[in-house]
Amino acid sequence: MKEFQNKVAVITGAASGIGRALAERSVQEGMKVVLADIQDEALTETAAILQHKGGTVLCVKTDVSRAEEMEKLAQETLRAFGGVHLLFNNAGVGAGGTIWESTLDEWEWVLGVNLWGVIHGLRLFVPIMMAQDTGSHIVNSASLAGLLPYHPSAPYQVTKQGIVALSEQLYYSLKQWKAPINVSVLCPGAVRTGIMDGMQQTPPEWQSNTAVLEAPSQTKPDYAAALASMRRATAMGMSPKLVAEHVFAAIRDERFYILTHPEFNTAVHARMQSVLLGQNPPDLSRVIGYCLK
Repeated sequence: MKEFQNKVAVITGAASGIGRALAERSVQEGMKVVLADIQDEALTETAAILQHKGGTVLCVKTDVSRAEEMEKLAQETLRAFGGVHLLFNNAGVGAGGTIWESTLDEWEWVLGVNLWGVIHGLRLFVPIMMAQDTGSHIVNSASLAGLLPYHPSAPYQVTKQGIVALSEQLYYSLKQWKAPINVSVLCPGAVRTGIMDGMQQTPPEWQSNTAVLEAPSQTKPDYAAALASMRRATAMGMSPKLVAEHVFAAIRDERFYILTHPEFNTAVHARMQSVLLGQNPPDLSRVIGYCLK
């Protein structure tokens, strides 16, 4: 896509962080915007900001982990605007620690939002885009955790690696079908978002026994240090607005991999090289704490 004026963007996780920045940039580009998020107040606030800037906005409260709510999002988008040209599968949460310390609820919640949310978005919106037979683009939000061998949250890392694989599979499938749809996967490092406070977004029935990146720190001191490092990194991270600039540049260039933090390219290269050489995963512990979008 080179031109965005009067086209339609659908953004999940749109009420804050990278999602809100993508929505603001979409309005700036003259697009009609569909905002999807589970947070009512933040969704309303974001819509008001965009409307004040002259944006045409539709809000759809959506739990991306639930197929029926994503189906409603697609239906509402078509009812309001008749199509979709730019899809941002952006909603994401972080929870859990090691594979065995993470609770079943944490695994189900993080996989549900981060991975199933993307799957639902693709399953529903790709057929719409294909039927339109006009140029469109999909951006799936992963993380540097999707390219590196370790992250303190096992559920988070598994979902982000899954999103990278899912995006690559989608890219090649669309090429085989000769569909006029381009794909990108966003793999940022630390960004100033509220992902570390994602506990506030958990379903009510899980809040009593779900501790976002906290419980394991009580049994493993190294984990507490990693958690503190991630909090510092996000507090000092890249602005969501700058991430949105990287994303729109990549869309215009039809670029698949969007790596916004080149200072970590050496670490990504070390991981890839270890795969090619059949070596054990490299020790990248010094940089891992900064790989949370």
